[in-house]
Amino acid sequence: LQLVESGGGLVQPGGSLRLSCAAAGFNLDYYAIGWFRQAPGKEREGVSCLSGSDGSTYYADSVKGRFTISRDNAKNAVHLQMNSLKPEDTAVYYCAAESWETSRAMCARYEYEYGGQGTQVTVSS
Repeated sequence: LQLVESGGGLVQPGGSLRLSCAAAGFNLDYYAIGWFRQAPGKEREGVSCLSGSDGSTYYADSVKGRFTISRDNAKNAVHLQMNSLKPEDTAVYYCAAESWETSRAMCARYEYEYGGQGTQVTVSS
């Protein structure tokens, strides 16, 4: 039972990336999914989260209007579309899952039922 992230890489400022968080061994239905990021020397940040109950979403102010989180039931995955990327978005991004949690509470969590290993996103010219 695990979460696996993919889609990270190197992109120029203003570019886009789509991260995916796929579940192996369990169904993501009714799980809240959160995308978090950790940059060297910075606090961990809950970037965007999706509720496990009502489909509501939460975005950190730093990414609002640029990032979009969505659930892909056919692939048992959650995606994070990142547009208009900035150098300050550079970080390791990882996803986590917690059953039945709300979106805002999920982004404030430090412990989860499932967590991935992370994928590096580097925004640089």
